[in-house]
Amino acid sequence: MSYFVHESSIIDEGVEIGARSKIWHFCHILAHSRIGSDCTIGQNCVIGARVRIGSRCKIQNNVSVYEGVEVEDDVFIGPSVVFTNILTPRAFISRKHAFVPTRLGRGCSIGANATIICGVAIGRYALVGAGAVVSRDVPDFALVVGNPARVVGYVDMAGEKLEFGTDNRAKSAYDGSEYILESGRVRLITCGSLALEPLNSRAQSPSPHTTSMD
Repeated sequence: MSYFVHESSIIDEGVEIGARSKIWHFCHILAHSRIGSDCTIGQNCVIGARVRIGSRCKIQNNVSVYEGVEVEDDVFIGPSVVFTNILTPRAFISRKHAFVPTRLGRGCSIGANATIICGVAIGRYALVGAGAVVSRDVPDFALVVGNPARVVGYVDMAGEKLEFGTDNRAKSAYDGSEYILESGRVRLITCGSLALEPLNSRAQSPSPHTTSMD
């Protein structure tokens, strides 16, 4: 076995786990879910049935990733983040066939105790602040905070805040990559050392449809 599962965790039938991934104490990985390579699943986590998690993801303690949530590569999910998959839940009505999909784009980070309402797409390399309540799509590279979450700035691939000049361009202090802000969306225009590998070497996945937030 090329991955690690703590003896206290339960792995259901039909689960796929990639090489070098680690699943720690008291987790439950439900049937037919798929976890990529080099992932870390912290203590007391649940990965729902048929959930897809990309490679190099980190899911911290006390997180339940329910069926209907898709997690792309390089995503960070902080401790006690909350996901939902039904918009109008009732204890006395079964709505297991009415899950509303949620997508976490490649490289995004979700801060501790944030709540992600189902049906949204978190853009690539976006940063959701701790405790935020996300009820609308988050653009690529956006920094969102609050309840409801709103855009308060933009970050580079390293998560450092971008400062745009009068020409709507910004340069990353981390690796020198350059970004442009157009109509409320940020686009990478010049790759630095950090950007080269994900953009050119790793498998490409479609960017989630995102809309700007007020």
